[in-house]
Amino acid sequence: MKFIFMGTPEFAVPILERLNNLGEISLVVSQEDKRKGRGKKIKETPVKLKAQKLGLEVYQPADINSEESILKLKSQEADIIVVVAYGQILNDEILKLGKKYIVNVHASLLPKLRGAAPINRAIIEGFEKTGVSLMQVEKGLDSGGVSHVKEIYIDDMNAGQLEHKLSMLGADLLEEFIKEAELEKINFIPQDDSQKTYAEKIDKNTLKLDFNNKSKDLVNQIRGLSPKYGARFFYKDKLFKIYRAEIIEENREIMPGTILKSSNSFLIKTLDAAISVKEIQAPGKKVMNIEDFLRGNSFEKGYLIGGN
Repeated sequence: MKFIFMGTPEFAVPILERLNNLGEISLVVSQEDKRKGRGKKIKETPVKLKAQKLGLEVYQPADINSEESILKLKSQEADIIVVVAYGQILNDEILKLGKKYIVNVHASLLPKLRGAAPINRAIIEGFEKTGVSLMQVEKGLDSGGVSHVKEIYIDDMNAGQLEHKLSMLGADLLEEFIKEAELEKINFIPQDDSQKTYAEKIDKNTLKLDFNNKSKDLVNQIRGLSPKYGARFFYKDKLFKIYRAEIIEENREIMPGTILKSSNSFLIKTLDAAISVKEIQAPGKKVMNIEDFLRGNSFEKGYLIGGN
């Protein structure tokens, strides 16, 4: 069969590679390259880079729903359009293009965690397990019927580790779908909208650590934001990021946010216990193990971290 693949981030790359082994990808569509970092250098999307290595044509329209884009997609005469974290909403005309199907590989157990950040939110919200769903794309946000699902226990993974596992799971899921599509054995089951939840975008409020919360919630927040973002706190007007932490039992009646220890280890009081910071990043510096960081830096014991 003939495919169009639409995707942008690293999560979509293993799924693109697998699809390339299952048939002809006539076109890969990805978001536009963006300028990032201090030097504002153009950074090509992970999907574009992989597609080029595979010798596939890449198309990066500013607006996928423009007349030019639709004509480009139509000209491919694809049997199936596969969408994986592409980043633009598709209009009705595009939704009718695939000869057989237009499907999306979504990183949650739908109808839970529809939306932009399902991997991060599954960890932040303390889910025991999550997974990947293959659904039919329709006008609603991740609301189409689901044909295939695979689940996984989160355990103590951070967002980066979970993303890698789910992307490989998504590749397996898509392969199952393609093989069944060839045999015309696909059955999309409607989602139960009464069970729907949404995975909101990661915003500034999500990044802030509030030590008035319980230790487990704080550690989940840190894991859910690592390694891409880093959970953040201010110390004497300087922004620090935490990438890994552990829960420490602490029963003293001390204000949450108080630094309990800052030599050899870095402990911060929480609502119900404390957290021991294991990986940290100072302003303008690289991420470091806390032991290495404390050899050349220090925090004031007893200092109360505020909520800047």
